[in-house]
Amino acid sequence: MRAAVRKAAAPVEGVALTRRARKTYKLLHELYPYAHCELDFENPLQLLVATVISAQTTDVTVNKVTPTLFARYPDAAALAGADRDEMEAILKPTGFFRAKTDSVMKLGAALVERFDGQVPPRLADLVTLPGVGRKTANVVLGNAFDIPGITVDTHFGRLSRRFGWTEQDDPVKVEHEVGALFPKRDWTMLSHVLIFHGRRTCHAKKPACGACPVTKLCPAYGVGETDPERAKKLLKYERAAEALQ
Repeated sequence: MRAAVRKAAAPVEGVALTRRARKTYKLLHELYPYAHCELDFENPLQLLVATVISAQTTDVTVNKVTPTLFARYPDAAALAGADRDEMEAILKPTGFFRAKTDSVMKLGAALVERFDGQVPPRLADLVTLPGVGRKTANVVLGNAFDIPGITVDTHFGRLSRRFGWTEQDDPVKVEHEVGALFPKRDWTMLSHVLIFHGRRTCHAKKPACGACPVTKLCPAYGVGETDPERAKKLLKYERAAEALQ
């Protein structure tokens, strides 16, 4: 028996778009109340470094190497003066380890020279550091300093466009347009929730539309598998599947 096909939401703008966006976020937050930064860290420096080396690899891989990295190099001065070969060996599982070693050592040096070895809690300062862009800066601000920020990674950008919240591809424009739809206090958790949903349900190539709680609010419904049972099999994490039962 064929599953009933739900009608996708029509594009909206203005106040209607804001209301739809906030309702979508509410439903997804209920699905992922435990959404959080998936990089392990104990202080702002650890999160900053972990985020820098997370490029082109998974958080799981980063979390496997950072305990060794931070035990060997516990502060900015140690990172700046690291033995390059030794650090490269530690970072090798993350890929692009030579470039990442260079970035981390330069980052440590910049922190020592300009900020007394401390991670600055300001976006304007963070983005001046080697290897640190707005995405990384917002991860650190939101999760290490509790300063609201929107993290526009590939998942956040993809879902924002699918939900019709923006048509922009440029991360900075996405950040500003989506940020205007939500209270600032929600920005950090919004980032976590969308990233969780992008990793677990709304995949890039084959989203699990039939197992998604926001299908009636999503203009892109139907780009993926709409059959509920087949869609559930596409879910990447068990907790998401359990939440939909």
